[in-house]
Amino acid sequence: MIHNSSVIDKNAKISKSVEIGPFCYVGPNVEISDNVELISNVHIDGYTKIGKGTKIFPFASIGTSPQDLKFKNEITYLTIGEKNIIREYVTINPGTKGGGSKTIIGNNCLFMISSHIAHDCIIGNNVIIANNVPLGGHVTIEDSVVIGGNSAVQQFTRIGRLAMIGGMTGVLKDVPPFGLSIGNRNYLQGLNLIGLRRKKYDNKIIIGLDKAYKKIFSSTNLHENLSKINGEYKDNELVSEVIKFIEKDKKRPICSPQP
Repeated sequence: MIHNSSVIDKNAKISKSVEIGPFCYVGPNVEISDNVELISNVHIDGYTKIGKGTKIFPFASIGTSPQDLKFKNEITYLTIGEKNIIREYVTINPGTKGGGSKTIIGNNCLFMISSHIAHDCIIGNNVIIANNVPLGGHVTIEDSVVIGGNSAVQQFTRIGRLAMIGGMTGVLKDVPPFGLSIGNRNYLQGLNLIGLRRKKYDNKIIIGLDKAYKKIFSSTNLHENLSKINGEYKDNELVSEVIKFIEKDKKRPICSPQP
């Protein structure tokens, strides 16, 4: 069902089961899958694909040009997965040629009011981004991350799986998987124990992660610390994930506990 006040370009690919409320705009290169709902006053443009069951609230702006002065109207893409909830005033931009040309969002994510996903971001599944949170360009958010309200994530930052960012945190450094990060300029406060228990990880694995965490962050020289525990926790999948995250990009600063 499409409300007669909405403007849908004749070249847009819209599933028959899509519901489009009043005063929406859908551009010519947009593809919208089954059971998507645009409540009202939603603007979707660019080479944008939206997966099944996604719900978009009023005044969201999806797929408009990146806020990057290097962007010269080249063709770039935005792909949004299934069953996402995109609340009021959310803005999501496509990629840029210099950043891989794609912004990608997974499934079952919640983007609360006035959050912003910039160009070339990669967002995993089951991510929750609270009110008024901007992500700079080229940010990578892994699965099941929660970012508290009024936080801000600097460009090129990585946030590992099941990490939690406290409200009003300035995220300038990469946050390892399972970390709990807070602060005006972010630091690690500990592990996201609540998130780990909700995922029903065995207590023995969590205890091992906690011990490894203390050794990995025992000093500011993380790579030296990692060499000291090499093989000690090889059977702990969570520890292995943290180590791989830190070693993946040795140029990026890693969020650590305060001295």
